[in-house]
Amino acid sequence: MENKKDTKKENTQDIGWAIPKENYKFIIAGIILIVLGYILMAGGKSDDPKIFNPEVFSFRRITLAPMMVLAGFIFEIWAIMRKPKNEQ
Repeated sequence: MENKKDTKKENTQDIGWAIPKENYKFIIAGIILIVLGYILMAGGKSDDPKIFNPEVFSFRRITLAPMMVLAGFIFEIWAIMRKPKNEQ
């Protein structure tokens, strides 16, 4: 019976994280990139609802910010799938 307990302990020690710990810094960087993209997308509203503000259609809001958000999501996928250099 003691042999089964030893084997069980060894099996539980071999189980690691699903995502390597080294990848978490890349995951955090991707989240920051996504949040920054959403921050750049915000704004451009008018104080008076009867007056149109053309700032809504600025380059920053309709081109740059969505590209940053998309790049952030692509970076997140890469960060999760990335294999650390020390593993084979």
